[in-house]
Amino acid sequence: MQETTPDFGSSENSEERLVAPQPQLGDQYDQSLRPERLSDYIGQKEIKENLEVFIGAAKKRGQALDHVLLSGPPGLGKTTLANIFAREMGVEVRSTSGPVIERQGDLAAILTNLDSGTIMFIDEIHRMNRVVEEVLYGAMEDFTLDIIIGEGPGARTVKIDLPHFTLVGATTRSGLLSSPLRERFGIQFRLNFYEPEDLKSIILRAASLLGIEIVEEASLELARRARGTPRIANRLLKRCRDFADMETSGVITQALVERSLSKMSIDMEGLDQMDCRILEAIIVKFGGGPVGLNTLSAAVSEEKDTIEDVYEPYLLLKGFIQRTSRGRIATEKAYKHLGLKVQEQVQAKLF
Repeated sequence: MQETTPDFGSSENSEERLVAPQPQLGDQYDQSLRPERLSDYIGQKEIKENLEVFIGAAKKRGQALDHVLLSGPPGLGKTTLANIFAREMGVEVRSTSGPVIERQGDLAAILTNLDSGTIMFIDEIHRMNRVVEEVLYGAMEDFTLDIIIGEGPGARTVKIDLPHFTLVGATTRSGLLSSPLRERFGIQFRLNFYEPEDLKSIILRAASLLGIEIVEEASLELARRARGTPRIANRLLKRCRDFADMETSGVITQALVERSLSKMSIDMEGLDQMDCRILEAIIVKFGGGPVGLNTLSAAVSEEKDTIEDVYEPYLLLKGFIQRTSRGRIATEKAYKHLGLKVQEQVQAKLF
């Protein structure tokens, strides 16, 4: 009998995946779905409770909120929280991203135009140029900015006082932050994947705002397959609305959710074709692992950073893979999910 091997040559662009946690072109309409106040924010209970204290205390003292570092996988609400900080404190928010700030002068231009108490939000702060990052140290700690004017022997340093502002940094890879930068954040939180019940509440809220009729069982089914990520939950809701408009006069039922997601190749665990391709590569091509990230990247034709940042967090969370010093290993759960037989040597690798 001839053994068939899955085709790993073709690759979906992670930005085009329906279950990709990064923002996509159609997600700009999600702005209306973002909560504007902390009281409207669903999930992350412990973080929310602590933020209520920190924001309330800062307002009571009439001071700017301490610098905040938000880390965690994409799509969990870091940008939303930054905007909530601004609204709760009654100040403006200025947004940028680490890769955009290429030179010290770019950062100086932003900092010198801030008002007292302003929230400065830097997304992907781990990708900021190290030379530019050093300018932030004094700005965050002493609210001063040292600028060098001129060149050569005639160069001189001018110290500029800055208003007391709040820097909110967001990162998906906190391990890439330098220690001096990380230590200057007085408040640090890691956002975790959401529980299905919280995602269900988020879906019902979004459905209400968008005028979508959805039964409760359908919202829970969507929540289970949304990979613990609100952004994905809202995206799946809108795609199911499309099917509902064509098939059930606009009402989203559980049966419609199951049928729609099956057509979009999203299984019961929220995995799509690329997730399964990664698991199949580890199992079929590399005997269940361990396999190194570079080798796995070549096997599935996907960037290694994308595998590490986008795919792995959820596969690890759901227990489909293990990450070891020697590489990635497919777990017994991965074999069962794909309908493959677990070999004895594979079980030995896991223990």
